Amino acid sequence: MKVIMVVLIALAVILFMINLADIHRFVKREYSIQSDKIKKPLRIALLSDLHGKEYGYNNSILAEAIKDAGPDVIICAGDMVTASNGKVDDSVLKLFHELEDYPIYYGIGNHEYRMKIYQGQYKSNYDKYMCELTETGVIVLENNRVFLEDYNVTIQGLMIDREYYQRFEKAKMEPEYIKDITGSHEIEGYEILVAHNPEYFDVYVEAGADLVLSGHNHGGIINLPYLGGVISPRLALFPKYDGGKYEQSGSTMVLSRGLGYHSLPVRLFNPGELVIIDVNPCNEDKR
Repeated sequence: MKVIMVVLIALAVILFMINLADIHRFVKREYSIQSDKIKKPLRIALLSDLHGKEYGYNNSILAEAIKDAGPDVIICAGDMVTASNGKVDDSVLKLFHELEDYPIYYGIGNHEYRMKIYQGQYKSNYDKYMCELTETGVIVLENNRVFLEDYNVTIQGLMIDREYYQRFEKAKMEPEYIKDITGSHEIEGYEILVAHNPEYFDVYVEAGADLVLSGHNHGGIINLPYLGGVISPRLALFPKYDGGKYEQSGSTMVLSRGLGYHSLPVRLFNPGELVIIDVNPCNEDKR
């Protein structure tokens, strides 16, 4: 019995130390995609689920890693902050100040959306944060889009209702819902959809997205060999989408495992992730 207790304690200590390391580090993962809709190569730095986490003073370590990757654009897939009753953490704004030379497009996650719709609880945090983002030069995609003519790329933000983030049960979403909230429009060129919740990948594809950029699932919080992520924010075990690159009907989703955490500091075998995506014209050499 004593031997078993010693082994269990030793295992708990080892897991604690691994988790402690993983919540304070991030890795860079790269993906490559080709499309005949692209005019010229586009390199994207994808950030998601930072939740106010700082890597170095003013997020300097993360900023330097992004700069070293040399992206053409930076896209945030939501939850860069955590909804709280107090002032929104300014660590994200410090990061964006460090990256002011890059075009930054910011999609809305469930934490930003929560601040927006529950103003009785969060007061004017959302409006202040949006103003501060705009002042730093960040373009917020709150169900709107931008067209990058040089690349023939449209970046469309998607801000979905709270019902699509409910726990335990996955609410049904129709492709018409996306068209209703983003507005009827002809898709110009290659469409990138910034959609925080990856669970509706099939709906995003049906709505016309060529590339979906998502986050939300935090890599399943704990990552087990051969099994993948353990649990999603919806409290579903071993979610279908935990992180990486997925393809369906000619469309691609790149799902970030996120950079931070909220509520509980757990990212076991699952360090933060800076994602770099190269979208190249067909038959173009990889960048």
